[in-house]
Amino acid sequence: MRTLPDHLRKGMKLVIVGCNPSESSVRVGHYYAGRTNQFWPILYESGVVPEPFDYHDDKRVIEFGIGLTDLVKRPTKGAEELTRGDFAEGRIVLSQKLEEFSPHVVAFNGKIVYEQFSQRKCKFGLQKEQLYGARVYVLPSTSGQNAQGKSEKLRHFRKLAQVVARTEKERDTKGPGVNTEK
Repeated sequence: MRTLPDHLRKGMKLVIVGCNPSESSVRVGHYYAGRTNQFWPILYESGVVPEPFDYHDDKRVIEFGIGLTDLVKRPTKGAEELTRGDFAEGRIVLSQKLEEFSPHVVAFNGKIVYEQFSQRKCKFGLQKEQLYGARVYVLPSTSGQNAQGKSEKLRHFRKLAQVVARTEKERDTKGPGVNTEK
């Protein structure tokens, strides 16, 4: 099966988890390559990354300490094509990745992504629980199919940028290897 490679390294400040790659993204070999997906402009406008770029340069996120992966690696036209089995396997594989790579913050790009992973309902924003020591933020999906407006998505991405900055500042204050869980 052809899919998108993970862009992950140990100890990243942020890992963004999508639902699964679209067939069009896999065809061009880059994350969030759909014409109507607002991911790349919002990532810059929110301050998550300091300069604009688009899906052609998706690997550049690593320069900013940001990783990209998906809950399910099987490409589809839409998330509705995914099966319970896809999500069950995805939960196991994603858990292993998060444990191995130990990001400081994990952001789920879409409520469905986090709800399928955690198997419980959630609200947008910072979650109470942590995953393998990482703070968890649930974002509105940047998919063009998501009816929420760009301003609402941008608001959450700005909050995410603040959570990441605060987490990094706390880590710098406490030093490496110190548990920052509350």
